[in-house]
Parts: sequence; structure tokens; C-alpha cells
Amino acid sequence: MGQTLAEKILAQKAGRSAVVPGEIVTVEPDVAMSHDNAAAIAKSFAAMGVQRVWDPARLVIILDHAVPAPTAEHAENHRRIRQFVREQGIGNFYDIGHGVCHTVMCERAHARPGRLIVGSDSHTPTQGALGAFAAGIGRTEMAAVWALGSIWLRVPPTLRVVLTGRLPHYVAAKDIALRVLAMIGPAGADYRAVEFAGDLIPHLTIEDRMVLCNLTAEMGAKTGLVPPDAATREWLTARLGKTDVDSDFLLPDPDASYERTLVLDVGDLEPQVAAPHSPANGRPVGELAGTPIDQVFLGSCAGGMLGDLRTAARLMKGRRIAPATRMIVVPASAEIWRRALDEGLLAALAEAGAVIANPGCGPCLGAHQGILAAGERCLSTANRNFRGRMGNRDSEIYLAGAAVAATTALAGKIADPRQ
Repeated sequence: MGQTLAEKILAQKAGRSAVVPGEIVTVEPDVAMSHDNAAAIAKSFAAMGVQRVWDPARLVIILDHAVPAPTAEHAENHRRIRQFVREQGIGNFYDIGHGVCHTVMCERAHARPGRLIVGSDSHTPTQGALGAFAAGIGRTEMAAVWALGSIWLRVPPTLRVVLTGRLPHYVAAKDIALRVLAMIGPAGADYRAVEFAGDLIPHLTIEDRMVLCNLTAEMGAKTGLVPPDAATREWLTARLGKTDVDSDFLLPDPDASYERTLVLDVGDLEPQVAAPHSPANGRPVGELAGTPIDQVFLGSCAGGMLGDLRTAARLMKGRRIAPATRMIVVPASAEIWRRALDEGLLAALAEAGAVIANPGCGPCLGAHQGILAAGERCLSTANRNFRGRMGNRDSEIYLAGAAVAATTALAGKIADPRQ
């Protein structure tokens, strides 16, 4: 019996020829990633009585959630992390200004095909866009990984999502993800691996694939994966050099056994909007068109990619956002920020009336840079619209892609970019 990509990676890391869903395997991660919660993890690590992390070269710490520090408490948290990094000799430390951890992990090639990555953030599956098994774990689990260099995992069954056809105009990866979420529900992939396949995949950029894998967290998945291909090799070659890119990628076997296969023809897919208060409440934009919006957020690891900024700038250039609507733009990384600056995208968005912020998580988690007032509505390109997600339980969040975000900002209400 063949193996899925998730099974192949876990088998290799466990030193086995094969594994089956439900098995418990003990594995050594290639990378252990954390962010602003690293200070809390370090406290648990110290309580274990261990003096040194198992391998500082495999730890990656990225400050992204509240950067620059908006309060004295956040500043103290960052200070403790910087001190821990110095004491432990952790070279892969990205201080404020680099961007969202998941995006940086892919841009800096910490995520690579066949790697096992654990991260103390629920959207760690984003990194499966490069063919890695990337899973979110808890803070105490991460402290144990820092101490021991190993973790046990249950081998997940795999849901295969086959994407066929070609994307219509103004429809993107975010719309695919919201549609799949609406089809299977917020627990439809609970502790599953979600493996994407189909003739659409070669036509998706690595950024697109990052968005797909990111949203698997909202399906309850343990990990999301896109098998590596020529686009993966090109992405890594640009960042590592040809000599450092593996010639043979781990791929799923043709006779692999999947728990379930879901087929989606994207040719007829419309722009999607997820209504409050669940990412699984996706529906065609026309069903929610006309809903007044107070704030538009273009950003996050699920909506602040270079392609998103290009889409929004193309639609908004030479126009102005609605007078009663504000727009906040937060590029997902410093690399994206600089490229958007060079291409004139930030200028186009700023001239339209948008506020441009530094790369990071920004208002996505409700810590700063755009907290909502009671009764306000936000159209966001982020990945979550739970009650209180953006800092106020009495506000409403709608999720969509960049095209809907741009036209909504111009109209002051949810609007269909095709019109």
C-alpha cells in the first residue's frame, strides 16, 4: 500500500519504512518555531530544570504578533525573548520588522520539502505549501521539544482535496479555501492531514499554496500539504542557490490510501465572503453585497501577500476609499513590503486613502493597529472571524480575498469586484 505525503514524512522521521493512520510515532523535528509566546515557553523550559536547548540551530523565533510593542507588557515580553536568544545562542532570531512568522519561515527557506516542523502557533500548517509536514503545538509541548529534541505524534489520516479547472477573474486561493471550508465545516478535517492535488496546482504560486495550507487550520487539520514541484524548486533555488535544493522531493505514492477525496472544479467559483462568526460561513459575495463596512483590513499571513497587494492596488489606483470607511494595509513580510514599495503598490493604496503599517500580524489578533469599536463591521483578508478576534466581542468580521477587500473599501459596503 502506498503512502500519502504526510505518512511518508512521518515514516522517514521515525526511521520507519511506512506508517499507518492512528499510529503513535516519536520524531525529531527539523525546525521548532515560536514567536512572541517564546517568553512563556522559556519560562516552562526553565521550570523543567534544563539549562540548554537541545539544538539552537533548529530553533526559529520570530517576533510578529505585537510589533513594535504597543504596551509596556509587550515590550517586557520582547526583552525577555531577546535575552533568552542571546543566552542560548539562537541564530535564527527575527526581531520586529521581519513580518508574520509563517511567511518568514517560507521566505527564509526554513520550510522545505520533507521537513518536519512544529510551531507554537495554530497556523503553522502554512509552511506545508513547500511540501513540509508543519503542525501547530502547545507552549508546554514546545518547551519539551526545546529540552528533549523530540515529540510524539499520532499519524493523521489524510483528506485529499483535488482542485481542477482554472480560476475565473478576481477569484483567488483565498476563495478556494473559504469554499472548501464551507463544504466540510470547521471540524471537517479534525486531526487530519489535508493534501492538495489536481491540475490547478501547477498554476498556483507558492503564495497561493501558503494561503490554502494556512486555512486548513480552520478546518481542524493537523497539517496541510502541497506536494513539491517545479514551482517549489524555483522558490527555494532563488533563496538557497541551486546546490542546496534537493533534487529528489518526497511525493505521495500513486496508490496512496486516502480517508476521503474531495473534488472542487474552480472554473465556476465566485468570490467568497465568510460571514460572522466562523470562517466556515462562506458564501458567494453577491449574497452579502451591500452590507455596510466600517473598516477594511488587507493583510495577515492569509491575505497580505504580494499578489494580494497587487490585486488591491490595481483595483484602487486613481480612486478613493469611501468617506465613512477606513482601510488598513499590513504586508505580511518585510520582503513583500519592500517589493510592494518598489512596484508602487503602497503608493497607489496610500493615495486611495489606505493606512500602510509595518509588516506583522497587526490587527488580525486584536492586539493593536486596528481594534474595532462595538457595533463596527470589518471586511478582513485574515483567516479568522471569531467573535472578539479583532479586539471587541461586540463587533463583526467578514472574511474575503483581496479583490473583494479593495472593492469593498471603495464602495463602503461589501461589493463584487466583477461588477
